Amino acid sequence: MSNTPGTAETLPDPRRWKALVFIALAQLTVVLDATIVNIALPSAQRDLGISDGNRQWVITAYALAFGGLLLFGGRLADLWGRKRAFVVGLLGFAAASALGGAATGEATLLASRALQGVFGALLAPAALSLLAVTFTEARERAKAFGIYGAIAGGGGAVGLILGGFLTEYLDWRWTFYVNVPFAIVAATGAHLLVREPAGGRNRSPLDVPGVALSTLGLVALVYGFTRAESHGWTETGTVAVLVAAVGLLASFVAVESSVRHPLLPLRVVTDRNRAGVYLSLGLAVIAMFGLFLFLTYYLQVVKGYSPLKTGFAFLPMVVGMVTGSTQIGTRLMVRVPPRLLMAPGFLTAATGMLLLTRLEVGTSYAGLILPAQLLLGLGMGTAFMPAMALATHGVQPRDAGVASAMVNTSQQVGGAIGTALLNTVAASATTAYLAAHAASATSPQAQRLVRLEAMVEGYTSAVWWAVGILVAAASIALALVNTGRPGSAPRGAVKGGAPGDEVPAPVPAH
Repeated sequence: MSNTPGTAETLPDPRRWKALVFIALAQLTVVLDATIVNIALPSAQRDLGISDGNRQWVITAYALAFGGLLLFGGRLADLWGRKRAFVVGLLGFAAASALGGAATGEATLLASRALQGVFGALLAPAALSLLAVTFTEARERAKAFGIYGAIAGGGGAVGLILGGFLTEYLDWRWTFYVNVPFAIVAATGAHLLVREPAGGRNRSPLDVPGVALSTLGLVALVYGFTRAESHGWTETGTVAVLVAAVGLLASFVAVESSVRHPLLPLRVVTDRNRAGVYLSLGLAVIAMFGLFLFLTYYLQVVKGYSPLKTGFAFLPMVVGMVTGSTQIGTRLMVRVPPRLLMAPGFLTAATGMLLLTRLEVGTSYAGLILPAQLLLGLGMGTAFMPAMALATHGVQPRDAGVASAMVNTSQQVGGAIGTALLNTVAASATTAYLAAHAASATSPQAQRLVRLEAMVEGYTSAVWWAVGILVAAASIALALVNTGRPGSAPRGAVKGGAPGDEVPAPVPAH
């Protein structure tokens, strides 16, 4: 790190490790919310009288607002300042969560979920970009992103445990209320401890056409995949929405390449290393959603686990992720190039996923599911940590917010694709199995067994796709991510930049 002696702005912030606690807590709040509400949905639906046709909007309202506004949220963080965006995002998220917990009807609950998505889209990129500009020395950066990567990867599973506990022993409303103290503590800590480096804001005029096209395009894309899950891929409405999404996003790229102050400078995504990270992370999240979705159904429906027991059944994966991120990834990141962590990590996760293709109705948890989860967690934790760090490394400070937003966008779009694609695969396989075997089941017991076997056939068929997707993620990481290890023969800071702009070398020309 190229500090100028005596320049206060370039010295590491002595409170940075305390600040990391509150940045990590905020990230945990956002990640938890992605799964904690899923566990509570049946209870909330029953309590508020939400119809089966509308219940999906409890999830979709959040996904559309969050996914559609991420780039805008990242740009606002660059414009306002990341600390301010971070605190506003946290307090807004807390207020929206309180509204959801107090909801007395369907409309209020859906409005609260949309507001959670709006403030989450401001909070998530602000958190990651704060981390990027606060930790600039290679070893410290590795440790900080190790913690962040473990939370980003394992928080969803923790959400299942917490959601199961709150729903089973308290009330579904607490899956909303629990966000309030987390957010208030994180906002208070950030206000007192987070210090944003000077000179890192992007005060250029807001690219209004870019905001409109990116928001509409991403909303259409996420909604198109969500609609495909319930209405089918060839349904006229689904096709129209997906075609509109492609048109809007193509127009967005055209506008960004021609305007003077783009919302998303194309230099952020045309860098081959960052492009490799965005693509491989998006693919990995597709596979992860397959795991959470189908393993949750398998444990609850086929094995008869309670929501709380199901949450605890995911603990081995959380342990694996924390170990892979903080022990393997952090220790090796300063010694080997990122691709030699990302690719083996994704392949290790693919091996764990491969074990799950052997699921049967009577499969032993300890004999198959536990080792599969450990491998998945170790692999994902090892891969996510350098990927998160590399996604924002080398960007100019004024681009840190939108670069961070692209990480979240790739994961959000990957989650939408994963849910729709893998659900479709599972449903087709289940239907085919039932058609082939239902006639032979004459007794009620035999019919129930065939139904369970059909479900498992659907899950394993989808998991095979997830294996292939993880192998593709590993291949992309190997092919595109070609930067050297952090701190190896650094070329120095980006011209005109600030601390945190150092670019690791050697990086082949591209």
